[in-house]
Amino acid sequence: MKGFVHVYTGDGKGKTTAALGLALRAAGAGRHVFIAQFLKHRPSSELEALKQLSNNITVRQYGDGDFVQGEPTEGDTLAARKGFQEIREAIMSGAHDVVILDEANLATFFNLFSVNDLLDLINTRPEHVELVITGRKADPAIIERADLVTDMRMVKHYYEQGITARKGIEE
Repeated sequence: MKGFVHVYTGDGKGKTTAALGLALRAAGAGRHVFIAQFLKHRPSSELEALKQLSNNITVRQYGDGDFVQGEPTEGDTLAARKGFQEIREAIMSGAHDVVILDEANLATFFNLFSVNDLLDLINTRPEHVELVITGRKADPAIIERADLVTDMRMVKHYYEQGITARKGIEE
């Protein structure tokens, strides 16, 4: 089966959630999923749930801490570049049917690895690999190359009223 390239971008909530929903569906169909999270290195409720599906889903985090705003650290840059090489090897191995690059759009925006590196990965992946790229600030070249693009637009969010992330809902 031919794999396609999905991009979930925009300022609204739900990009990672949409990608994880696809991972869950793929695992339920017996497919092997590799999830790479850039700029993240923290426990979360979704990671706890995914551990129960470890026969079909592999998760790796490539970040130095809990990057949310500001500038990534040198550790984030080193982790992302190392992670990108590991991901390239995982994709080229052909062992994974679905590969999710969570926050890869932000990683290219912050130049943790280049848009050209990401385009090369898209263009050289085995034909069967479904590739999902999430994160705000998707580069126009990535959007152009993708087969499916969803732009999550924030209309209203309780965060604006000071509500912080809640366990089991946002984290």
